Amino acid sequence: MYELHYWPTPNGKKVTILLEELGVPYDVVPCNIGRGDQFQDDFLAFSPNNRMPALLDTQPLDGGSPLGVFESGAIMIYLADKERRFIAPASDARGRNSVVQWVMWQMANQGPKTGERGHFHRLGEEAGDQSYARRRFDDEVNRCYGVLNYALSRSQYVASDDYSIADMICYPWTVGWQQQGQDIDEFPHFKRWFEALSARDAVVRGMAVGSDMGEDYSKLSAEEIERRKALLYNQRARPVRAS
Repeated sequence: MYELHYWPTPNGKKVTILLEELGVPYDVVPCNIGRGDQFQDDFLAFSPNNRMPALLDTQPLDGGSPLGVFESGAIMIYLADKERRFIAPASDARGRNSVVQWVMWQMANQGPKTGERGHFHRLGEEAGDQSYARRRFDDEVNRCYGVLNYALSRSQYVASDDYSIADMICYPWTVGWQQQGQDIDEFPHFKRWFEALSARDAVVRGMAVGSDMGEDYSKLSAEEIERRKALLYNQRARPVRAS
């Protein structure tokens, strides 16, 4: 059984798509990142970066105690390897490398750049002039769509002609293409791929996980909103507690 500590963000939905595609049993443990659940000590024990998603495999192959995995890309590689689906085996060096490098690309480029774009576009006037940051990350997000479009001009799916975790990890960050200021008609190969994945039943199910987890921020007190801002923004190193 897999225990997924989750909140319905693109990073969380990568993993629920894979779990739905695999058809394996899993439990979802809500991790409300707005409230700060990710900073709890029990979560830190297996997700030291204080970020969700994080996975506990209660039945690891070595038969030992539950195995924790953090970082969405690592979780997806772990699951694909264990279930022997959606990633090439080590014996297929070229096929496996193609999938893994695209997983790394998503983690290092598409996700962070899109996230930064959203951050700077959400800032209000009190944060000062954000025109440079907005222009920079608008361009970076557009560049990432171009990278995907180029890859998909060469193969049916991102890493090859086989559907893989490389596709699942990229997809959730593209569903908001309109809010990201993109015109996907500019990227016809990407658009073909996007429409194909959007029609997959497991992708639809994975994207829907946690649809009831949202919060109504209008009902939060001003004090709670300020507490959350102080907790979540401009984080610095957390001290290590003495054992």
